[in-house]
Amino acid sequence: MTLKVQAFSKSSNFNSLGVEYDKNCIRMGYLISRYPSVSHTFILREVLQLRESGFKIFCASVNEPDRGRDAMTSDELNEMDATYYLKKHGLMGAIYGHFFGLFHPIYYLRGLFYAFTYGGWNIKQCVFGLFYLTEALMLSRWMRVNNLKHLHIHFATAAANIALFLKKSTPFSISLTIHGPDEFYDAPGQKLTEKIAVADFLICISSFARSQVMKLSPPNQWHKFEVCPLGVNIADYSIAHRDHPDRLFTILCVGRLTPAKGQAILIEACALLRDSGKVFRLVLVGSGPDAQALRELVGVNKLDEQVTFTGDLNQAEVRAWYQESDVFALPSFAEGVPVVLMEAMASGVPCVTTRITGIPELIRDGIDGLLVTPSDVVELVNTLSVLMNDKTLRIKLGESGRARVSDRYNLQQNVIRLGQIFSMRLTNE
Repeated sequence: MTLKVQAFSKSSNFNSLGVEYDKNCIRMGYLISRYPSVSHTFILREVLQLRESGFKIFCASVNEPDRGRDAMTSDELNEMDATYYLKKHGLMGAIYGHFFGLFHPIYYLRGLFYAFTYGGWNIKQCVFGLFYLTEALMLSRWMRVNNLKHLHIHFATAAANIALFLKKSTPFSISLTIHGPDEFYDAPGQKLTEKIAVADFLICISSFARSQVMKLSPPNQWHKFEVCPLGVNIADYSIAHRDHPDRLFTILCVGRLTPAKGQAILIEACALLRDSGKVFRLVLVGSGPDAQALRELVGVNKLDEQVTFTGDLNQAEVRAWYQESDVFALPSFAEGVPVVLMEAMASGVPCVTTRITGIPELIRDGIDGLLVTPSDVVELVNTLSVLMNDKTLRIKLGESGRARVSDRYNLQQNVIRLGQIFSMRLTNE
């Protein structure tokens, strides 16, 4: 199995990404905790782009999609129909998995031993270990049926536990995409050090993410770590003309309604903006466990006329809100490198966000957007006020942000890089 990555040439037969593959292209599996999912559309884009470049990608998901068919795009529907869902196959899938596992007794016994020692012989953890082993055996059977030898997993969290057991109980190779920060907050509980050790290679979405896995591993493992940023298809986003005289100044925030995203800080900032005489609206796109608490906070601050909750929206609807927005605000306390920031920047919307984790790798403060100190409401208010008062600055940051995404966070370019990593690592196994 070979794959050649070459420069553009008129004499070569290239696909749309400028990458030439032979007929024995790479076949591999992707495991996702929930697929398709509103909050992980970047995985779907990555899978589709890899397929367009010549890879044969087969998807498995632990859980079924987070929406009904009527709320999905055509791409999501196609993915759902082609995806193998572990929990959907239930008891019979588990029985088949163990039955076929017995055909490889050495690996099977190794997996059983690891299941019993998974939590240090703790009974509760042993039960979890047996569940993970069962899902790994189901996944192994699916991979054998589809002639797959490698499995890739986004996030080193729950789904990666299954991959850990797959590696312990089968001959398959695995790789992880490390996002952060969730994986780093409870590294022992996530068994992150062990996952790093058994993975054949890791893809880090930022240099910050790579630094964290380097901190958790000895230098003799660092050669396994690759940096490959996520990206967006710049052609899907366009800079809108926001010069309608009667339109209300709009601050947009897109993301799960969770404490980590800092929407409560943003609502407090909006109360201060309102008290200072600013006229605007805040649009919060997304759903999550903080929804009720955030609605109550809006009520306490008497912001019902200024704040709109949209709930979850599909990609076309989110893109429409980028076109209607003057500023994108994401005052997060914890992040990897948010794709929604890339989307807003690609739409020419100036961004205000926090100088944490991998975000400064995406946004250069004062050039591609404005960075603030996390949890500092006053600084957030002052920064938003500056943008509200300075249209020229908004245009400048918006244009620079779009250029930054086009240059460094372009989906097609970064999938070329991802394909090169897969090719190099898998063909050299």
